[in-house]
Amino acid sequence: MQKLFPTLLLLFTTLLLNAQGVSFENGGWEEVINKAKKENRLIFIDAYTTWCGPCKKMSRDVFTKDEVGNFYNSNFVNVKMDMEKGVGLDLAERYDVKAYPTLLFINSEGDLIHRAAGYHEPGDFLTLGQTALDPNTNISAFEKRYESGDRDPDFLRKYTNMRYYAADGSHVEVANAYIETQDDLSTEENMEFIVGFVDDIDSKGFQYLMKNRPAFEEKYGQRNITGKIQNLIYNKIYYGETKPTLEEIEGIFQKFFPEKSGELYSNFKMSYFRQLGDRKGYADAAIERYAKYDCDDYSQLNETAWTFYEVIDDKDYLKKALKWGKKSVKLSNRYENNDTVAHLYYKLGCKRKAMKYAKKSIELAREKGDDFSITQALIEKINQMD
Repeated sequence: MQKLFPTLLLLFTTLLLNAQGVSFENGGWEEVINKAKKENRLIFIDAYTTWCGPCKKMSRDVFTKDEVGNFYNSNFVNVKMDMEKGVGLDLAERYDVKAYPTLLFINSEGDLIHRAAGYHEPGDFLTLGQTALDPNTNISAFEKRYESGDRDPDFLRKYTNMRYYAADGSHVEVANAYIETQDDLSTEENMEFIVGFVDDIDSKGFQYLMKNRPAFEEKYGQRNITGKIQNLIYNKIYYGETKPTLEEIEGIFQKFFPEKSGELYSNFKMSYFRQLGDRKGYADAAIERYAKYDCDDYSQLNETAWTFYEVIDDKDYLKKALKWGKKSVKLSNRYENNDTVAHLYYKLGCKRKAMKYAKKSIELAREKGDDFSITQALIEKINQMD
């Protein structure tokens, strides 16, 4: 028994060590680099932010798994890096990190070997690490094939998919290259590719989608196709290499949404002036939009009315916002829009009506168990009015 006890203790200790999940380095960045060089291993970086929900979920549900820890501790030097402070800021810029979590695999020279973004289940995360280790299947290998001129369609499809999940926008060029290899874009495979990966409104793939829009809507749903087109237009407007003028933006909406271009452009102008901090421009755009086009979306009406409360002081403009807020209440009687109307009446100096809507909003909040502290604070202000 005395001889058996040390053996059992050693076995128990070994199991504990192997059951710890991914072991992340505690030292500085230079120490991580030096360790990777010394051990001839790749560096795995969990590029996260403190506010990222999927990042926390990976830390809780994936990095703690025994099989994940065994694999990553054996093959990588692992480090967690907050992308919003310290060295993380430099790494986020260097590796063009735009989504969280981004899972980076680099060598000790700082060269990117592989990457992916978003939450990964344990099995997928293991596959990701295996792909990163394989010099024939990681992003670095595919990039070299692409830059050498390889335009095999099967390769381009796989590379597009890989680049898409890198979440840095690099898939767009590769997707366009794949489309150029295709003589028939009407196949089910190519239509699915266009919907999934074509993100350039100036590309051949997007032009094909627009020309054959009814066929895409029948197959994938009108709402989905309309949403994709709108997203790509906004990406062009906000993230394109050159920023189009308002006149050019209006032309874009007329080209792609001739039946709704006016309303869409009106909505855009509201967002445009709001982001610029141009209060009068925003107010005028909102008034023009609701004067020309009816709106039965209680949430949109409430949001606009509340924004007026926050940034507009002109009483004539506030009266316009009050109409939108009351219409929102009529469409759907809720805590938030009653609260908005109460605030607008308060700002307009109407004590009795402000109190009426404030009490109604609190009543609705209590029914659902929602927080109404903002409205309670408003009531205290109302009671102080002359």
